[in-house]
Amino acid sequence: MPASTANSTVSSAFWRGARHGSPFILVIVPFSVLFGVVATEAGLNVFETLAFSVVVIAGAAQFTAVQLLVDNAPTAIVLASALAVNLRMAMYSASLTPYLGSAPLWQRALCAYLTVDQSYAVSIARYELEPEMPVPQKVAYFVGTTLFIVPLWYAFTVVGALIGSAIPDSLALDFALPITFLAMVAPMLQTLAHVAAAVVAVVLSLVLAGLPYSLGVLVAGAFGMMAGAQVEVMMTRRAAP
Repeated sequence: MPASTANSTVSSAFWRGARHGSPFILVIVPFSVLFGVVATEAGLNVFETLAFSVVVIAGAAQFTAVQLLVDNAPTAIVLASALAVNLRMAMYSASLTPYLGSAPLWQRALCAYLTVDQSYAVSIARYELEPEMPVPQKVAYFVGTTLFIVPLWYAFTVVGALIGSAIPDSLALDFALPITFLAMVAPMLQTLAHVAAAVVAVVLSLVLAGLPYSLGVLVAGAFGMMAGAQVEVMMTRRAAP
């Protein structure tokens, strides 16, 4: 394939990824503004809030850490909770490896940094639909999905930090977090194991909501994963001859 054609194809994959990731703008903006507000209310200044978003770039973990800091939780609990919430990134990375694992190291490092819930959900769905897509195009598509998401996450985190408590409670910006996860998770519940993991985690998180430092979420997540794994094993055994 001529270099110009290859470059054009990679470019088109990038812009297709940007187009497919663009609907998440509707939730990223209020989500990031809300984090900026919550972070400054927790005592972080504007620079610290922005640095938190740039370095960690994981909204759920950031909210968890900030909320626990507000609750004066021990540092060990804050770190353990944030890491536990972000354990899903390890699973994301494992499932992306068959598609991106042969890319150059610097591209894999870039994709690792840009691995967020939205980029993973959009990209893995596309890779499963088009497994024959060349690796350079897969990388370009993945990076493209974050073209709007990541810069807007940074920018509106700063906006939220600057305006702080000026946002009235009636706007209810916290709707963005559950809506984001519902939009990503619902289409991915494709097997009985997925559904079992989700149901167990949701039910237990509600039952254990009274535990201090949001420990109920960690317990629920662990049991959800175990339930999903157990159902997967049972289904595999049943399918075996």
